[in-house]
This record gives sequence, structure tokens and C-alpha cells, in this order.
Amino acid sequence: MITFGFRNRMSGLLRAVIAIVLGIVMVSFPGTSLIIIVKIVAAFLIASGLVSLVFGIVNRQNGGLGLMVTNTVVDIVLGALIFMFPAEVASIVMFLLGLLLLFFGVFQLAALLSANRVLPVGAFAFVLPVLCAVGGALVMFHPFGLGSVITLVAGISLLVYGISELISTWKMRKAMKEYEIRFNASEAGPSRKQDSPVDDVKDVDYEKVGEDR
Repeated sequence: MITFGFRNRMSGLLRAVIAIVLGIVMVSFPGTSLIIIVKIVAAFLIASGLVSLVFGIVNRQNGGLGLMVTNTVVDIVLGALIFMFPAEVASIVMFLLGLLLLFFGVFQLAALLSANRVLPVGAFAFVLPVLCAVGGALVMFHPFGLGSVITLVAGISLLVYGISELISTWKMRKAMKEYEIRFNASEAGPSRKQDSPVDDVKDVDYEKVGEDR
């Protein structure tokens, strides 16, 4: 059974929360949210570069200043380029977002299909991953053009993915518990027979034979 990404309950919950929050932002502000998110990423890169520089100066006696300066230059230059060309970066981000949504949708379908062999998960559980994958494909190839419409589609797809992730995590946890119960039962069955090989042996009565036969 496919359990990758579902062993830790918090990881699925974290993915769902992040997707739902981003989806709400993109649905609420389809015209500007993507550019704002890109600029936030750029600001984060520049801040990370400055922190690396300060860290390198403080720990320069350990010989890490050269590496920290390199990290600073790369982060600041990359952040500045993103600030200068936010629309172009937004198109790349949108493509990557669509690719991730498509991947997660297909992966959820595969995981749920494997779980369905152990415990029925219901037909509704498969609907949301399909919608997520379709939305991801639309965002990847953006047939509506890169604008508020495709941003809205991406936001809705993120919301669908977030809700689907919550349901899939819950279904997978139930299926994994059922699988472990069946696996342990199947392991205990043969061993129990091996541990007691004399269970089927019957007692035999012996009579003492007289010496003067």
C-alpha cells in the first residue's frame, strides 16, 4: 500500500493548511495576489542574504565568511531580479504551481486506490483529486492567459487540493491501521501454530508389563 507522505499525520495537515491559505488569498485577490506573493518571495530572499552576511561576519573566525558572502550575493541578486521582473517570474511560478497540483492530484489518486484495496474509501474521495489534477493541468498550460482568471483557477485548485488532502490523510490513516491489524493477525496465525507443536498430541496410557509373564 502506498503510504509515502501519509505516515506523519502533521505533514498532511500542514500541506492542507498551506494550500487552503494560499487558495483563499488567490481567490480573494485574483488580480494582484500572485504578484504580491512573488514580491514576498523576493523580499524573503534579500532578507535571507542579509542574514547570511551578518552571520558570516559574526563567525568569520571559523572561516565561513567566504561562503556566507557567496550566499548573500546570490540571494540578493536573485531577489532583485524577481523584484525587477515580477510578471515573468509569476508565469514561471504559475507553471510550477500547476505542475505540483497535477502531481499531487495524481499521487492522491494512486494512494487512495491502493488504500481502497484494504478499506473502502468511498467514491467521493476520488472526485477531489481528479478536480485537483484537472485544475493543475489548466494552470500549467493556462489556456485563459496569465491573468486574474487563471489565478482564480489556481486558487480554486489549491482550495480543492487542501480539502482533498485533509480527506485523503484521514482515509489513509484508517486504511493503514486496518492494514497493520490484518498484517499482525496474519503474522501471529502461523507463529501460534509453530509455538505449540504438541497441541494435537494425545496422551497415551502405558501399562506396566509383569516380570513373570
